[in-house]
Order: sequence, then C-alpha cells, then structure tokens
Amino acid sequence: MVLKSLSEEDRAKARAKALVSRTRRAEVKHSFGRGELTIAELLELARSDEAVGRLRVTDLLESVPGIGSVRAAALMERIGISANRRLRGLGRKQQAALRSHFDDTPPHAKK
Repeated sequence: MVLKSLSEEDRAKARAKALVSRTRRAEVKHSFGRGELTIAELLELARSDEAVGRLRVTDLLESVPGIGSVRAAALMERIGISANRRLRGLGRKQQAALRSHFDDTPPHAKK
C-alpha cells in the first residue's frame, strides 16, 4: 500500500489538528485528576468528542493523584482492560467497572 504524499498545507493542517487534540486530552486528564469531571461524565464525553475518545485509559488513570503506572495496570487487569485500550473502545462491562471503582465521585475524593 502506497501512502499518499501530503502537500505542505495538508501537513500544516494535520499538525494543527493534532495539537488541538493533544491539548484537549491534556485538559480532560487535568480536570479528571482534580475531580472536576466524574468518570461517568468523561465516558459520555468520549462518545461525542473524538480527541477524548482516543485518550488511553492508562493515561487517564495515571492522571489521578495516587495512581501511578503500577496501580493503573493492576486496576486495568482486574477490570479486564488491555493496556493500550482507549476510552471509546471500552465495552459496557468495562465502563460499568470503572464507574463502580470511582463510585461516580471525583477521583481525588477516593481514598
């Protein structure tokens, strides 16, 4: 399969779109980590916002204070989420398990 070569203008548009997406994902992770968004709100947002839907679950969990890579991996393994799964790719049972874990309360309140 041969990839289409992009013009400089197309590359610039793609870079701008990627920057907007990365910025949006960073904002969402920050809001979730600070408790401004619940997991239910975030999962709903992932359905309609492409940038949020492409956020890796691992990155989201690690944005919560007190959850590092080891705890995030353990939680994902217990729930049955693969390491490279994105929010939009979660099944109903996986979403329900995440909701249950965070009790639909802001993550910073979870001890």
